[in-house]
Amino acid sequence: MNKLITFPEEALPAKLTFNSELGLDDDKYYEFCVANPDLRFERTAQGEIIIVPPAGWESSFQSGEAFGQLRAWADRDGRGKAFDSSAEYILPTRAALSPDASWVSNGRIKQVAERARRKFPHACPEFVIEVMSPSDRLPAAKDKMQEWIRGGVELAWLIHGRQKTVYLYRAGQKQPEARTGIVKLAGEGPVAGFQLDLTKIWQGL
Repeated sequence: MNKLITFPEEALPAKLTFNSELGLDDDKYYEFCVANPDLRFERTAQGEIIIVPPAGWESSFQSGEAFGQLRAWADRDGRGKAFDSSAEYILPTRAALSPDASWVSNGRIKQVAERARRKFPHACPEFVIEVMSPSDRLPAAKDKMQEWIRGGVELAWLIHGRQKTVYLYRAGQKQPEARTGIVKLAGEGPVAGFQLDLTKIWQGL
């Protein structure tokens, strides 16, 4: 499905709505993303395709710091694997989302066929981390976190570097818990034993 799209950066984020008669199923959505390698896409549960702006330099550093710590812990822990922002998941809600960092248990990974692992898996990570970027707006970022929880994520952290605040989302909990000014954040549930050091994230560049 070769549909090349060009947008000026100042026009992002932008939403695309396709005619339902085109039948943009999950495979065609993947092909659409591959045909536009210079753009990053996500899809809402309603089928809207969102062109996601690139992260700013500082937020890229912050999200990389979070992923690096998660990956190091996952390697030591051995119960699952950590994934960076290039991973995109197709959730049971039909939303297709990419977190800045995520963790998936070995058992859940085994449920995805090897061939399907080369594309966007129909799977939901147990744990995700999202880092606010300059183009993000807090209400929209919070909506995305709720979509993760609806899709089956057990624990999700939204990091707002400028406000030095982390919003904690848990399955079965209606409202997130906000923690401001903390230096370390301990994982729980699926990632019990993980501890995120926020010092460099708060410092930024």
